[in-house]
Formats: sequence, structure tokens, C-alpha cells
Amino acid sequence: MARAIASGNDIARPPVSAVVELLKPITWFPPMWAFGCGVVSSGVAPADQWLLILAGVALAGPMICGASQAVNDWFDRHVDAINEPDRPIPSGRIPGKWGLAIAILWSLLSLLLSYSLGPWVFLAGIIGLILAWAYSAPPLRLKLNGWWGNSAVALSYEGLAWVTGAAVMIGGAMPDWRILVLAALYSAGAHGIMTLNDFKSVEGDLRMGVRSLPAQLGVDRAARLACLVMAAPQCVVVVLLWQWDRPLHAAAIGLMLLAQLALMRRLLQSPRERAPWYNATGVSLYVLGMLISAFAVRGILTS
Repeated sequence: MARAIASGNDIARPPVSAVVELLKPITWFPPMWAFGCGVVSSGVAPADQWLLILAGVALAGPMICGASQAVNDWFDRHVDAINEPDRPIPSGRIPGKWGLAIAILWSLLSLLLSYSLGPWVFLAGIIGLILAWAYSAPPLRLKLNGWWGNSAVALSYEGLAWVTGAAVMIGGAMPDWRILVLAALYSAGAHGIMTLNDFKSVEGDLRMGVRSLPAQLGVDRAARLACLVMAAPQCVVVVLLWQWDRPLHAAAIGLMLLAQLALMRRLLQSPRERAPWYNATGVSLYVLGMLISAFAVRGILTS
């Protein structure tokens, strides 16, 4: 295997498989989906812009989201050595300071790609990377508090990715205000989705001093709050679409919200055990509603 010299010692370069694992492809779907919603909502036909769209998808998923995962694993390496020693950095498959180097390099490459896609995309890329580093790196480490950490992730994964998708399609300019409103609302709702992901680690969070919302409020109260936070923005979306003369889209999202409320009722009976089940059912309806609302705005902008 090829070698790199650092501090007088031979340190093996990490295998490609370990680097891919560090970047966590499974986490790329939410920002890529939100980016796709931005593309749809822009009202611009994608006919001759597929390369541009692919570049934007790469920016939202493999690049910025991948960079955030590398940053997170580097600054969590000591905790992971105890809780998840098989991860690439604590296991030694990414040795030395390669984890930090990958996080920095991926962040810089993300900036370069976002710069090439226009000023508003560049601004969104800067904000996304600032939030990624602030979430994991000291002195801020927003992840230590569920209010701030969940907000940072929700904004990056949903709102910024959505705005980026729309901006890419309109040549890097500022998207229509209705796109910005929808992106903000679905970002707010995603805060509740982030809370659901914290139920699985509440004991560890309490031991390590991580103030996730389940650790702060207790599992039952945090679950009720998560449901409220997910549902309220969708109610606003339904009202807005109705006011924007898109009654069929509003009705479709309203029906899916009613289905989510039924699923939430079951979730609240046993939040910790049923959070993964709700992610597969209720959250799927949530993200489908994002796409429907994107088509609604597309219809407004192209009519």
C-alpha cells in the first residue's frame, strides 16, 4: 500500500473504502432530495441543464453533506473509540490526521464547486459549511445542545439544499420568495425529525453531557415536541398553497398530514421503540409533501 510520511513516521494512506464510509453516503439522501425539490420549484425546464443539475446534486450530497460527516467523525473520534470503535477513524482504517485532512479538503472542494455555480449557490455553500463545522467542532459544538444542533442540521439538509437547487436552475440568482418561504417552513419541520434520531442514544447522551432534547426534556416530552414541530409548518404550507390558488396541492399535503397525525399517535405510545418505524412512514410522507409543494410553486411560476 502507498505510504505518506508524517512526523518522521510511515502512516498508511487510508483505503478508498474507508474514505467512502467516512463520508457516509446513506446520509446524502435528505439534502439531495431537498435539492431536487429546489430544482422542481424553480420553474425552469431541466432539458439542457442535466450537467448543471448533477453538479448541484453532487454539491448538496457527496460534497457538503459528506464534508459534514467527515468533520463530525473527526471531532467525535474519542467518543467513537468507546461507543463505536469500528468506525473508520477509531478503528485505524483512517490513520493519523487523515480524517481532519479529508474534512478540510472536502470542505475546500465544496467551496470551489459552489463558487462555480453562481453567487447565491456560493453563499449557500459557505453557510452550509459554517454550520457543518460549528455543529461538530469546538468551541461551538452545536451538537451538544439539541436546540442548536438540530436547527443547524435541519437548515443545512433541507432549507439550504432547497434554495441551492432553485438557485442553480435560475443561473445562481435569488430564488422567488415563495421558494424561500417553503424552504424555511420545511427546515423548521425537519428540526422535529432530527429529534427523533436522538431517541436511540439518550442514555449515552446523559452520560457524556450531550444535551439532546430527549436528554433535556425526557423522551415523552421530546416526542410530543417533535410531533408538534413537524406538523405545524405543514399546516402553514397547506394554508399558503390554498391562498396561492393551488387547492389540489394543498389538499394532497393536508391528507398526508392527517395520515402523519395518525402515525404520530402511535409513535407517542412508545417513542423510543417506534422512532425508526416513524422515520420510515411518517417522515416519508413529510418529504413527499415537500415535492408536492415544489410542484405547486412550479405551477405558479410557469403559469
